[in-house]
Amino acid sequence: MKIFKKYLSIALALICLASIDANAQSVVRKRSGEDRNRNKQENGGVTQRMQSFFEEEPVSDADLMWMRVIYRQLDAETVNNAPIFFPEEKTQDQENLFRIIMRLIINNQITAYDYLDGREIFTDQYRINVRDMLDRFHVLYEEGKGSTEKNPKFVIDDSDVPANEVLSYYIIERWEFDSRTNEMKTRVEAICPVLHRAGDFGGEAIKYPMFWVKLQDIRPWLTQQYIFIDDDNIIPKYTYDDYFLLTMYKGDIYKTRNIQNKSMMQLYPDENDRKRAQDSIQARLENFDKKLWVPDREEIIAKREAAEAAKDSTDNIGENDSTATKSTEKVATEKKEEKKSSSRSSRSKKPVKRESKVKESKPKTNSNNAVRSVRRRK
Repeated sequence: MKIFKKYLSIALALICLASIDANAQSVVRKRSGEDRNRNKQENGGVTQRMQSFFEEEPVSDADLMWMRVIYRQLDAETVNNAPIFFPEEKTQDQENLFRIIMRLIINNQITAYDYLDGREIFTDQYRINVRDMLDRFHVLYEEGKGSTEKNPKFVIDDSDVPANEVLSYYIIERWEFDSRTNEMKTRVEAICPVLHRAGDFGGEAIKYPMFWVKLQDIRPWLTQQYIFIDDDNIIPKYTYDDYFLLTMYKGDIYKTRNIQNKSMMQLYPDENDRKRAQDSIQARLENFDKKLWVPDREEIIAKREAAEAAKDSTDNIGENDSTATKSTEKVATEKKEEKKSSSRSSRSKKPVKRESKVKESKPKTNSNNAVRSVRRRK
């Protein structure tokens, strides 16, 4: 009987523990659901799970055979870059890139880094102070709800966001040849909005780079915003993330990462030399992976046939040009002969003037007035 009571007490204790565990799990499950919904509302439809989906492991240098870092400038005047600058004011469904970045920064959802003019270091040591950044660029703000010293939050009115002054962006491109996949990959590492502000007395606007933001950090929010690519199709089919992944932008190379840390303007002061250097760098980047591989037999045959076809076409063009020149020379000679014949005929038709011979009249001498000789006087 005592043994039965002992086992009964043990069973009751296990049942109580199981019920307590079930209640605790239900409470935890309820709290996690509330936190998830609250997090989703605060982050604009982006959850922590979505953010973890876009996290990428850094590629080791041992897996890279070749890499080059390119700095580009995306201007608002270029048609391909218009989707990231417009609309300037926020609408119901559209928001430009700068407004998205500023909203994430002032809510302390992403990290921004100092602009170091070519030697960017994305570590905690170079994180910007958001308050100092807003004061430096004269952006009006207020303290946000729940702001603390360690986790500051700010509120900026839509009319105070200087989106109309951001007329260009700097981006960092990484061109990498991965030995694991044997592919050339191009990806945007970071982006920097640039303010264009004129002085108090007017004149040419001065560029003020604001900060660097890693594109990987803002990708979860970029996938939520659909944009227009061109005026031919008014239905937004692509997102900001697609825009940068598919390199739909167009920008000039203003710098490459080099030992001297010099820009293209410093290396090539002449504008024509700088343009030729930019075109040369772009051509080498696009053709780098093509020169690594030996062409197969089909490619060699196709290339040879294309060269022969191009040569035949040039020969035909040359023959046509020679025949055309010969025909033009023949026509010219015929015209010259016609001119000569016409000139000869015109000469023969002209009346010939005959010179009239004038008879010289001799003076008549009178016999009566003849001069007497000297002999007769004697």
